[in-house]
Amino acid sequence: MSTGKRLAGLLLLTTALTFPFAATAQTAVADTPADTEEPAPDAADVLDGADDAQPEQAEETDISIPGGGGEIVVTGRRNRDLTRSSTQVVSVLSAAEIARTGEGDIAGALGRVTGLSVQGQGFVYVRGLGDRYSLALLNGLPLPSPQPLSRVVPLDIFPTSIIASSLVQKTYSANFPGEFGGGVINLTTRAVPEESFLKISGGISGDTQTTFSKGLDHYGSDYDWFGFDDGTRDAPPALQAFFDSGARMSDLGVDQQEIAKQLGNPNLVLTQNIGKLPVNFSGSITAGTAMDAFGDGRFGVIATASISNKWRNRSIISQSAVNADLDLDTDFRDFVTDNRILVNGLLGLGLEIGEHKIRWTNLYIRDSLKQSALSIGTDFQDDDSIFSQKTGWFQRQLIDSQLVADMKFGDMDLDVRLGYAKTQREAPYEYEFEYVRTNNLNDPLGDTYLNLLDRQTGNASVTFSNLSEELYYGGLDFSYPVADWARLTAGFAYSDTKRLSSRREFLFDADSSFDDAVGALRPDLLLGDAVIDYYDIGLIETTQSDPAFAAGLEIFGVYSQVKLEPVLGVTLDLGVRYEDAVQEVNPVEVFATPTNSGSTTFIHNDYFLPAVTLTYEVADGLQLRASASKTIARPQFRELIFQTYYDPETNRQFNGNPLLQDSRLTNAEARAEYYFGRGNRTSVAVFYKKITNPIEAFSSFSDNERVTSFANAPSATLLGAELDFQYTYDLLDLGGWFESKRAVLVANYTWTTSEIKVADGDVTQIFPRGPQPAGNFFRDGAPLTGQSDHLVNLQLGIEDIDKLQQFTLLINYASERVTSRGTAQLPDIAENPGLTVDFVARAEVGVLGQPFEVKAEARNIFGRGNFEYQSNGTNRIEVNSYDVGQSFSLSVSTEF
Repeated sequence: MSTGKRLAGLLLLTTALTFPFAATAQTAVADTPADTEEPAPDAADVLDGADDAQPEQAEETDISIPGGGGEIVVTGRRNRDLTRSSTQVVSVLSAAEIARTGEGDIAGALGRVTGLSVQGQGFVYVRGLGDRYSLALLNGLPLPSPQPLSRVVPLDIFPTSIIASSLVQKTYSANFPGEFGGGVINLTTRAVPEESFLKISGGISGDTQTTFSKGLDHYGSDYDWFGFDDGTRDAPPALQAFFDSGARMSDLGVDQQEIAKQLGNPNLVLTQNIGKLPVNFSGSITAGTAMDAFGDGRFGVIATASISNKWRNRSIISQSAVNADLDLDTDFRDFVTDNRILVNGLLGLGLEIGEHKIRWTNLYIRDSLKQSALSIGTDFQDDDSIFSQKTGWFQRQLIDSQLVADMKFGDMDLDVRLGYAKTQREAPYEYEFEYVRTNNLNDPLGDTYLNLLDRQTGNASVTFSNLSEELYYGGLDFSYPVADWARLTAGFAYSDTKRLSSRREFLFDADSSFDDAVGALRPDLLLGDAVIDYYDIGLIETTQSDPAFAAGLEIFGVYSQVKLEPVLGVTLDLGVRYEDAVQEVNPVEVFATPTNSGSTTFIHNDYFLPAVTLTYEVADGLQLRASASKTIARPQFRELIFQTYYDPETNRQFNGNPLLQDSRLTNAEARAEYYFGRGNRTSVAVFYKKITNPIEAFSSFSDNERVTSFANAPSATLLGAELDFQYTYDLLDLGGWFESKRAVLVANYTWTTSEIKVADGDVTQIFPRGPQPAGNFFRDGAPLTGQSDHLVNLQLGIEDIDKLQQFTLLINYASERVTSRGTAQLPDIAENPGLTVDFVARAEVGVLGQPFEVKAEARNIFGRGNFEYQSNGTNRIEVNSYDVGQSFSLSVSTEF
């Protein structure tokens, strides 16, 4: 679309259809109701759930959203509850509510919200829709992802110590980007403090499967415990020279033996048995200060830094089937030890002058995973026994800088948002060694595991992967009340995301002169210099057709919305967003002689996305909502890239499909909410979604390896209902210890059902085969991947109203859900999260006059395991199943 047409569209939208300031659209700044004679309290005196008799104890909930005007403050006496005052369906987790869950990362805390579930490494699913249908924002700005399989940043990399609040909005409003399926999750970092403080915390933890148990490790580098490499994993000189030359491994002049000799570092190859794995540890320090500036202004600084180091053992059952009867093809037992190190830091600067607020936030997160794995099993096709070893180092990094200005000029509000973020994922030296025992009685070495480096009787490979992604963002929102009953808001946003992904895999290659007995050597000796020279071992690059890809997504959006209150108790939030986006993925030529598979993607679409929400306050405390909207979901970069990727969490390979297209959603919801007493509420909702071209994962096999790819199903529908209940009850009548206590009950239940629609003649595009019958990949009536029929969250707690003392029992249940479609008549792959029970206790104790917060946690008390499997109703095989065990932690913090 030309720039002239974009500008014309902008002028048309801003003049023909305007919309309310998004702060009122999200969790509105509500005026004092006309039917009450009491004046509205100061903004600083109100909060969701504040005690009417003691407003001075409340505080503001800071939520920064697009067009949100900074803090969301509710000034109406009846509308103190943020979920109530919003013109949309929202859930808000304040710092206090996050702390009550005791979770160390924000993904875990969000898993307690109605309709939300956490899958994999911190990906939050909203109402049974996968992470591609969720939108994650930080202070109202989008984030790039360091995860190859997702354009959505995994939320488990955000520790709760840096997050002030989290907003989940489940109905669409036009101030948010159009990629809105299940909902938007907006995280707000800690704001500038009112006064100086210093907070120090530390903790230890462990679990029954790992701590003080045997485990695996490889030395790596001296700084691995800190989450950084000391240069040991840099590409060796011969390999780097090969990369720089543009040559192919098979070209004359390439010294394969010299490169191979530099790839056999024992510190990266040799696994070691650890007699007792250590206790996990974590620590953080946060400080802030504020001072007067520019007369009536206030300038503040906040900084935080933290580190955590955790170990995890998994003893995995990994099987595959040869037919629909689930007769075994392979049967393996994998023992995996993960050492995960998370380092993060935040520096925030804030300036308030009158009603103007400027915030500059800088965030650094580094998430490193060191993995060592051994596997033993049987290939039933030839009755071989197979022993394999894997070692890897996976480091993810996020650097984010955001400037947000919320300004007021009389009745007009103006928001400016600018952001730059960069993520990186590096996975150097992913080693895999496979040894084969033939079990042949006529073979002198038939009872010995051998690796002959010939891909028939054993193999060895090393892979170097690198991903970087940059995102530039700019947005402007302005809002103006044109009447007592109408507020207009409009704005635009621009984002430009660029990703570069490369993967180079090399197989060590020996010819027929390789002696069988040498194949019995352990991996570091097998790749010793003498063996490589004597047997002239070379290298084969398996990824030379498409070793690197460049991807980009440029989005121009403009929106306009109006909030109307035609009569008392009725609010209409009406808006539309126009988005024009170009998404492309192209192979990057790294060789002097270009060749590639032609796996390119170019998608250019524009959309008008309307949204309307009607809220009717039937009576004091009772209100009804109805909403409808159209939204979209774009393919994620990794789903488009025709390049193999190994996921260390699921132990599976993934490959993209360049022929994917956008999904389009039609959303509808009806909801009833009842608010009673201080912070007490209940609600019931029904929702419906129709999805055209939903993107689904499917699994197939290549050389006995399970490979997951992606395809557009023809269409799908999703129907569900939610029930939410929150109640607090004072226990003072019980006397004694209970005199200052209150009981807290938070419960929610979500029922969801979905169906994929496949008719005769429907086709789906699969690269490189082109159009294929959709029925080969999708079964009519099957549920969407990631969708559990039942989600239950329950919090039962007792807390003191005069001091910090909380005891909370947390119960979570999720029913079976599909993780990947089965092909070739095989059943779908499913997982069953089941029931987990946690207990968290927090209390303040004084030591030498200094208050300390002590927190004790017991997680997964009944030891619910991880079960991922295929079942045909009669037989079942385990795909990725293992015991999880119970975990326990103890932490202490103090503030000066």
